[in-house]
Amino acid sequence: MRKKRFIFLLTALLAVAMLTAGCGGGGEEAAEGDTIKIGFLGGLTGAHSHYGIETLKGMKMAVEDINAAGGVLGKKLEIVEGDHGSNSSEAANVTQKLITQGVTAIVGDPTTGITKSAAQICQPAQVVLMSAGAVGTGVVEIGDFIYRDVLLDAVAAPAVTKYLKEELGWGKVALVTTTGLPYSESLTSIFKPALEEEGIEIVAEQSIMEKDTNFSAQVTELTRKDFDGVIFTGYYTEGALFMKEMRKQGLNQVMAGGDGLLGKELYELGGNAVEGSMVYAGFAVDKETAAGKTAEFIEKYKANNDGNIPDMFSAQGYDAVMLLADAMEAADSSDPKVFKDTLAATKDWEGVTGTITFDENREPIKSPVYLQEVKDNAFVVKAVIPIS
Repeated sequence: MRKKRFIFLLTALLAVAMLTAGCGGGGEEAAEGDTIKIGFLGGLTGAHSHYGIETLKGMKMAVEDINAAGGVLGKKLEIVEGDHGSNSSEAANVTQKLITQGVTAIVGDPTTGITKSAAQICQPAQVVLMSAGAVGTGVVEIGDFIYRDVLLDAVAAPAVTKYLKEELGWGKVALVTTTGLPYSESLTSIFKPALEEEGIEIVAEQSIMEKDTNFSAQVTELTRKDFDGVIFTGYYTEGALFMKEMRKQGLNQVMAGGDGLLGKELYELGGNAVEGSMVYAGFAVDKETAAGKTAEFIEKYKANNDGNIPDMFSAQGYDAVMLLADAMEAADSSDPKVFKDTLAATKDWEGVTGTITFDENREPIKSPVYLQEVKDNAFVVKAVIPIS
């Protein structure tokens, strides 16, 4: 019995030791290798693969540029890919695996919900997490290793609402929320007071579920209402199908929403039904204003992608890696426990998506908002809205 108890205790101690080693995947051990590893967390397959694919493209472009210029602290950067297949239940496992592979930072996830889950793992592991897409609330509050380089919904949605009122004359809207989707629920909670502030009445509220394909009942309810447009706070797949159902039932209003609608899948799936739909983002290709490193990034992306133009996910993925690399250089360390404080002190940093300053809460202050419109199966800049 005493021997069995000894073996049990020894096994338990070994298990704890292995878990502790896993939680310390970044930091000094990662810094001692031949390369500095940065993890990618996102979906390269599945329903939201566009976000992940584009983010990774931008990251790879940044790593290529950095390594061609000599690397970081005399070492090459290396991307370790973590594909969760757009499956939120797999995200935690993928995040932990990246940490055990020795990454010093993780760029991802492009979505708010999964970013929050990953942050709960990265914070106690003391690995920096930089989301290049999470725009919802309650992200950086998780801890001082958690960052993002995006234009926040809390900033963008009120600015867009003001534009809808003053420039397009919207006075009444229908509000559609994807229930159970943190991104959508968060954005709805931001749009509601913004609409009230601008005197825009919500005449109808409808709830849908992610991966739903039949919206006939919700749209039928909207046919009984008088409204100028739809505020849609969910993702592009459901947005496209919702608009097709609206056209089927004879409704001609367009929708406006956040960057969850941003993806060629919106117009590929929605066709003529989404023509005129509006999507805001923290980056867009605006030929009238693009210059310097932004213009260089756009041309390089086009050269590598058959002439296609980048969107906010690829651009913010690029900036995320550049931010991390500059923080490591400034801190003279790739240990996240060291360079996270240098990262937090970032002021007036010039990226391809604009100027970024982290405030006292490590939230990015960015301007402007790019409002894009679907026109002839493409996103075109409709308005550039400054943030004061």
